[in-house]
Amino acid sequence: MQLRSMFAQNYRSLRSIRMDLSGVNLFIGENGVGKSNLYRALQLVQAAARGRLANEISGEGGMFSVLWSGERRRHESTRIRFDVELMDMERAATFRYWVEAGMRPPVAAAGFPLEPQVKAEELVVETGRRAVTVMKRNGPGISVRGDNGRMQQHREQPLTSETAIALLGDAGYYPEVSTFRRAVDAWRFFHGFRTDRASPLRAPCLAVTAPLLDEDGANIAAVFATLVHTRQDTVELDHVVAAALGGARLVVPEPQEMAEFGLMLPEFPNRVFQPRELSDGQLRFLGLAAALMSYRLPPLIALNEPEASLHPDMLGPLAEMIAQAAQTSQVWIVTHSEALAEAVRQRCGVRPRRVIRENGATWIDGMRITGVVDDEDED
Repeated sequence: MQLRSMFAQNYRSLRSIRMDLSGVNLFIGENGVGKSNLYRALQLVQAAARGRLANEISGEGGMFSVLWSGERRRHESTRIRFDVELMDMERAATFRYWVEAGMRPPVAAAGFPLEPQVKAEELVVETGRRAVTVMKRNGPGISVRGDNGRMQQHREQPLTSETAIALLGDAGYYPEVSTFRRAVDAWRFFHGFRTDRASPLRAPCLAVTAPLLDEDGANIAAVFATLVHTRQDTVELDHVVAAALGGARLVVPEPQEMAEFGLMLPEFPNRVFQPRELSDGQLRFLGLAAALMSYRLPPLIALNEPEASLHPDMLGPLAEMIAQAAQTSQVWIVTHSEALAEAVRQRCGVRPRRVIRENGATWIDGMRITGVVDDEDED
């Protein structure tokens, strides 16, 4: 399923913003304008699907930290809200989900005093001209569409920290809820890779076939081994590695108990350099290669400032990998780099969306309130 649109309200610098989305979504802007908040909003939708929304918000400092801190109208809600719309291409069905979270009222019988509380949720599925509510949550009560087509009270009440989408998805009785939850759970977010001495990318990993890269990159060696020894097709991977790393060649021995990899550099043809010997830029590029060229790509790949530590010569090959991944996956890119944005524009035919601050809130330059960007399709 493809993410068609998103909406975020009262989350950090996201006062109220809605965007229509496409196959490749490229965001560029200065520091402090809120690019990463857009990226993070999608992560929190995934956290809701996994039942970890309250945990993730608490990890950011709690509701006081994540709430919009600008001017607010009198009696205006002090809740954060996220909406997404996904399109199931095979079944021509649209899934719309939204969730709201807030703080505990001054007097309440449940929940810890300062923990984020899930206040309301809804999942609507539309096929053809008919939109059907399959799940609705308001406070502690959950209504769900039964086999008879009617909304009925769910027998179990969630805790204030739990999401109904996760609770019902785990129950296994509600196929529409499970379908949506699986689709969102499959998204992958790559917020840079650690490159210090203790980085997971520098260590061998268990020799278990790996269809896609873990978000921290810990199974990178298994991802490369799966491509080399299971798929046995690394032509495109070899091409981008050589182009980005001065003719270097990726070396992946057949795994035994552990999977490993290294680089052979043209100036040292008789030696394989191990990950612990590679530069930060070399290692980070290989992490991006594993994320974008794995055996099986996730439906959504989100990259936050992928240009960090990369030499300018690596940006063209990175854009090539993004274009290749975009043939099967939806891609979301947040970048500071004009050069990377231009390289992606040339290869993917998409216009970068420039993120700005408008009256203190994050906005997209030239975007209407409906979420459509003027002249977005001019390329």
